[in-house]
Amino acid sequence: MSKRGKKYREAAQKIEQGRLYTVAEAAALVKKISYSKFNASVDLHVQLGVDPRNADQQVRGTVMLPHGTGKTKRVAVFARDERAAEAREAGADIVGGDDLVEKVREGFLEFDACVSTPDMMREVGKLGKVLGPRGLMPNPKAGTVTNDLAAAIEAVKGGQVEYRLDRTAVIHMCIGKVGFTAQQIADNLNSILEALWKAKPASAKGKYFKNVTVVATMSPGIPITYGV
Repeated sequence: MSKRGKKYREAAQKIEQGRLYTVAEAAALVKKISYSKFNASVDLHVQLGVDPRNADQQVRGTVMLPHGTGKTKRVAVFARDERAAEAREAGADIVGGDDLVEKVREGFLEFDACVSTPDMMREVGKLGKVLGPRGLMPNPKAGTVTNDLAAAIEAVKGGQVEYRLDRTAVIHMCIGKVGFTAQQIADNLNSILEALWKAKPASAKGKYFKNVTVVATMSPGIPITYGV
């Protein structure tokens, strides 16, 4: 393992060993210990007490961040004819039908989110191996498979983010930027954690939030206490 740099070690020393921070404390501290020269992203990592191998313990959904992520999202929309025109008018960055499907199949991925009309999903579904691992596959539960393209595009660009469990029962999400105020970071954190709590599977037993950590790019993680 490579040796951590001086700035990282200095930042780590500001985190009390063995202590679990409240959301408000962590939001303030993540700004204080960030040492990057750019406006670093603030990410949340949550290990849940569920078994992702069980279909009834999957955790997936969307949540609207009150202050967005601080990133400008490029939205691609799979639609044809009138729906395609509607998507362009609604502010979609990339719009196409079968031509866009083929373009993505060939490696085009210059977008951050995807929306699709239901009639396009037969073709879009064939891109599962490309879009799935990147968390870009449109999904009805996430509101990204719909005929109301204007609403979906507005939601994605306005701060709606999708969360889903990975194979190790961990959810990874960007929740903002170090340039946000501590209150904005705390607001976004609380919104996500509340959404995850409400999404707790009925079959989940024992401690649900096993580990909750907030971290800025390049900086050490800050453990948070939340829920049970």
